[in-house]
Amino acid sequence: MNSAGQLFAQDALLPTGWASRVLLQWNAEGFLTHVQADTLAPPGVEQASGPLLPGLPNLHSHAFQRAMAGLTELRSDTAASGHDSFWTWRALMYRFAARLSPELLEAIALGLYVEMLEAGYTSVCEFHYVHHQSDGRPYASDAAMSLALLSAARQAGIALTLLPVLYQSSGFGALPPNEGQRRFVRSSDSLQRLLETLKPACDAQGARLGLAPHSLRAVPPEALRLAVAGLQALDPGAPIHIHIAEQAQEVRDCLAWSGQRPVAWLLDHAEVDARWCLVHATHMDAEEYRRAAASCAVAGLCPSTEANLGDGIFDWPAWQAAGGRWGLGSDSHICVNAAEELMLLEYSQRLASRQRNVGATATQRDTATALMLAAVQGGAQATGLPVAGLAVGQQANALMLSPLHPALQGLPAPAMLAAHVFASHRSSAIEAVWVSGQQRVRGGQHTLGRTPQNGLIQARQLLLSP
Repeated sequence: MNSAGQLFAQDALLPTGWASRVLLQWNAEGFLTHVQADTLAPPGVEQASGPLLPGLPNLHSHAFQRAMAGLTELRSDTAASGHDSFWTWRALMYRFAARLSPELLEAIALGLYVEMLEAGYTSVCEFHYVHHQSDGRPYASDAAMSLALLSAARQAGIALTLLPVLYQSSGFGALPPNEGQRRFVRSSDSLQRLLETLKPACDAQGARLGLAPHSLRAVPPEALRLAVAGLQALDPGAPIHIHIAEQAQEVRDCLAWSGQRPVAWLLDHAEVDARWCLVHATHMDAEEYRRAAASCAVAGLCPSTEANLGDGIFDWPAWQAAGGRWGLGSDSHICVNAAEELMLLEYSQRLASRQRNVGATATQRDTATALMLAAVQGGAQATGLPVAGLAVGQQANALMLSPLHPALQGLPAPAMLAAHVFASHRSSAIEAVWVSGQQRVRGGQHTLGRTPQNGLIQARQLLLSP
């Protein structure tokens, strides 16, 4: 159980913007009960030595892929015409996933979640699709892989949204799954039973349970309808995440199958609303941008992974102009760094538009501040958790920047954040992190020390062994 606490900061980024002389107080459950600016520090209260920021939600994670980061950066000998793509990368990922066990998954996830906390993420949405044994048979405990993720999050102290994945086909038109997908496949009834099994475990941990129909190519229309209806019966407000329009080939295949682009098809055949997160949504036309934004769904952007896989560039100005909500995910974890994802998002848009400060707004001219506030709000919506910043009723999730970091020293707080995003080593300026009022990072390092990273390294070595 947490204990009630309080923290005073000379500068803090609240949902309304920067504020001075801010007192935060939270209860034993780790929820903020009092946030007051322009006040004096009570006697004896702990005082932050640097500016406080809200913890950033990570809205898209495949934890096991952290162990293969850096291992796919060579041209595949099977690549058509010598061109590697998402599809050649996916074949390598399938071979890696085939060797996972619950124990290895827990070790990888624990190491990853510790990395996330040290890098400024305080909550994570785990898009989890490796359900079964390597031959496709369920484990004796069907929830074994999901429970491994819950255990890793509990040990690391990160807030978790668990999204078991429905996966049934290898392509549009209910094509049979291939051998590399057999660990992922579930019937609609099997997924519903899994959700019912996991709900008490998630509730006991303060985690949120949702659903991830993997993609339109992997989930036939009737299965999608049944899965959403089953989740609705279990928890009407639970989050729903789906990969969509990530690849140009996916769009072409969807058009051939249905005569519609993926996002347009989804909007016409599902009740897409604020519960939904459209992961990637890279390839939309103007009407899809307008309609998807109007649905209040969150666009789940994963800049480092999208760049690594050669997905393309999301038309962020079109989404912003339509009033769309967005958040950030680290997806395949080729990069585990919240500030780096913010920088990559902004820089990709600068390259596409040949403009600067694309993320700034009329009301928030400071680019880093505008990016951070929007990513926290959109990310919080996608998690289904109360993690929407330093405000009463939200989890006491915060990070503190080091005022002594060479890139930050002597700057006012907004410029410190800008230097953290654009001018530091990004994670190196993070001094401390709190989740639900508990300090998880001190002096830039998780309170568990190096042990979780060593476990991740050992798990990777086992997965790579002959």
